[in-house]
Amino acid sequence: MPESYIKRILNARIYDLAIETPLDPAPLLSHRTNNTVLLKREDLQPVFSFKIRGAYNKLLQLSGEERARGVIAASAGNHAQGLAMGAKHLGIKAIIVMPRTTPQIKVDAVRARGAKVVLHGDNYDEASSHAQQLVAEKGLTYIHPFDDPDVIAGQGTVAMEILRQYPGHIDAIFVAVGGGGLCAGVAAYVKYVRPNVKVFAVESDESACLKAALEKNRRVALPQVGIFADGIAVAKIGKETYRVLKKTIDGVITVNTDEICAGIKDIFEDTRSIAEPAGAVSVAGMKKYVEETGCTGQTFVAIDCGANINFDRLRYISERTEIGEQREAILAVTIPERPGAYKEFCKALGRRNITEFNYRYADKEAARIFVGIQVGMGGSDRQELVEMLTNKGYTVEDMTENELAKLHIRHMVGGHAPQVGEEMVFRFEFPERPGALYAFLNRVAGQWNISLFHYRNHGSAFGRVLVGMQVPKGERAQVRKFLDEINYPYWDETENPAYRFFLA
Repeated sequence: MPESYIKRILNARIYDLAIETPLDPAPLLSHRTNNTVLLKREDLQPVFSFKIRGAYNKLLQLSGEERARGVIAASAGNHAQGLAMGAKHLGIKAIIVMPRTTPQIKVDAVRARGAKVVLHGDNYDEASSHAQQLVAEKGLTYIHPFDDPDVIAGQGTVAMEILRQYPGHIDAIFVAVGGGGLCAGVAAYVKYVRPNVKVFAVESDESACLKAALEKNRRVALPQVGIFADGIAVAKIGKETYRVLKKTIDGVITVNTDEICAGIKDIFEDTRSIAEPAGAVSVAGMKKYVEETGCTGQTFVAIDCGANINFDRLRYISERTEIGEQREAILAVTIPERPGAYKEFCKALGRRNITEFNYRYADKEAARIFVGIQVGMGGSDRQELVEMLTNKGYTVEDMTENELAKLHIRHMVGGHAPQVGEEMVFRFEFPERPGALYAFLNRVAGQWNISLFHYRNHGSAFGRVLVGMQVPKGERAQVRKFLDEINYPYWDETENPAYRFFLA
């Protein structure tokens, strides 16, 4: 089956616009993982992502009549830029439908390359549906971002370059997956030319549509997609890409937001370039593979597939990186409420660096502190720290993996509110765009009394809010029904230890 793509890939005449990107060594990553790590630098393409390859290859295959009608695509940004650049090069009119949550840097780049931008929906699937409506209305030629053989073949030229640039033995190639176009092209070529090389698909755990499809043995639509890694935020794997991938890849690895952020830092330290979240997913997956298998002395290639990131998102990324690298422990610690207790606690930590220290008076017997502490890489040092503090008589709750603690508690100054009764606490996510917070409040306010509220804009594609509401016990089923109807992802955090410890 992969052989059907070989001729298409070899015949892709894309290099009057796309470039052959370097395969760079990553010495720091190699040293840390005890393996040889190489980065395929697709972030160096003219549109700062691999998408120029597939989009331009598809445009070259269009008939004169199809070109004359003009082209349209739905894209979170990278396919849009590739298509806009290719269409301008060939003199073809282009319309791009982009989710309203797309980073502004991508929207501006598409417009700068001559395409008309239509902003619609909060994710790729909503944008895609609107693009299909425009196809029906205007007779435009639709250029799919991933589920098209010519697009897949264009992306497959990445693998052709890798194997030519590194003729030595490669143990595995790690490829980010959204809709699957890049991974399908890479896997099809690699498994035909060098079948002993493993190919691993890597997905964000917030949009793992390939993993879900393989588990069900059929394509399924995810009910909810997180859009931190917006370049791969796809709810359903492509039909053609799934057909290829299920027969060619050696496995799927999923990574979380903290691991992706750590991958961005890894790429920066080795290249001094800043990958977008989707661009660093392959590195995060490679590191997870090494951690889980314990392998050493192997040669790995990770495809750095994009660098289109909003600058203001970097503050959030840097915040989560230390946790992603397992270099920071977040602890809730109870210490005596008396003079000198802080000094004793710091002395117990020895020479460990404190990254954060939050406290508010609760009662005259005990002080509850929220503290961030630098630890060595891996979970063992964190565990030893918790055991050491426990042995010294402190009550310790490890909150390093607690999303409520990481997203909200660490940024809140306050304390317990004994006068607030019958409180329920919910964590929400909503698409981040101008007026989004007001729209959210407009839907939630006025139903039950709001007793707690925390929102922080960190430059991501979605906003995060923590809301406390006073809800009589007899109305708790009613409040959940109401929250289901407003159709924002939410989590009931009323029993979360971070909330109980610091705010309840």
